[in-house]
Amino acid sequence: MKKITVLAAAILATGSVSFAQTDAQKAAAEAAKAIAEAPETEVEAPKPVYWTKSIMTQLNFAQNSYYHWAKGGNNNVAFTSYIDAHADYKKDDILWTNRLQLDYGLMYSEDKPIMQKSKDRMLLESNWGLKATEKWYYSANFTFLNQFSRGYTYAAPSVEDPSKKDWKDARTLKSGFLSPGIITLGLGAKWVPNKWLTVNFSPLTGGFTIVKEDELGMWNENLRKSYGMPLKKKYADASDAALHPEYYRGSRFELGAQIVADAKIKVNDNFEASTHLILFSNYLKNPQNIRVNWDNLFMWKLAKYFTLTLTTNLIYDDTVLITDKDGVARKNVQFLEALQFGFTYTFNSKKD
Repeated sequence: MKKITVLAAAILATGSVSFAQTDAQKAAAEAAKAIAEAPETEVEAPKPVYWTKSIMTQLNFAQNSYYHWAKGGNNNVAFTSYIDAHADYKKDDILWTNRLQLDYGLMYSEDKPIMQKSKDRMLLESNWGLKATEKWYYSANFTFLNQFSRGYTYAAPSVEDPSKKDWKDARTLKSGFLSPGIITLGLGAKWVPNKWLTVNFSPLTGGFTIVKEDELGMWNENLRKSYGMPLKKKYADASDAALHPEYYRGSRFELGAQIVADAKIKVNDNFEASTHLILFSNYLKNPQNIRVNWDNLFMWKLAKYFTLTLTTNLIYDDTVLITDKDGVARKNVQFLEALQFGFTYTFNSKKD
């Protein structure tokens, strides 16, 4: 009887296992069928990236103090700011690069009771290109060069203990907003041999140099003559034109050829250098006199957000007359150099 009971239990257990296996197989089959019949999930393709943007900002400060200094000198402080913004677009065979540079500085020296402008530049460049070969693009290049505020040359007043007003009365206006303002548009080709160098050739470049009236509607003294503005037609034969700034036109058109070269080299995480060169020849007048604008920047990273920066700016323009120390207006090479320490931060350097 005992053996019969054990045998029955074994049969029941075997049956249970068999039924369990059957249920499991059935469930697996149903799951496989459901997976096979389920619609395929489409993987969303990544969004195309066409724009690359970055903005570098700098704030620089300099200060000099003298106490019983045998060689002489005046205590002074200087503050400058700089923004270098890029927005570049690339899609298929189209390449569009844009750059905006804003540079402004102020200086105060104890020998003059006034705040003086030390740096002032506004430069916008835009270049559109259509790929022709691996390294060449058909291109259209636009530039706009201007400044924010008026600039002066300060002569010593002819009175003892001059006041702030005396200094202002003795100064000579040298520049202002849209005085001059330079706008150019060129058609040609761009050469991009590698990532750090581009050269744009524009054999057909038209441009305007503007010297506008000031806010009060008065003529900006002799600025129009200084920047080579032509005489108005009705005053073209005037022998005393030099005495009448209002005889000069407010703009000058030029047609010529232009070359723009840009190079940027990053040696390591702590040092980088860049150069920007513009050469222009005016077909309409003295094409052999090449106009030169050459800017250089060398930047050393001293800490995470602090840098030592050396900048140079060289200009030669045969249409601009510069008054020297002898009071004679001549064509001269203009040169500016600045060594500055300050805060540097780059943001929005991303693709979207």
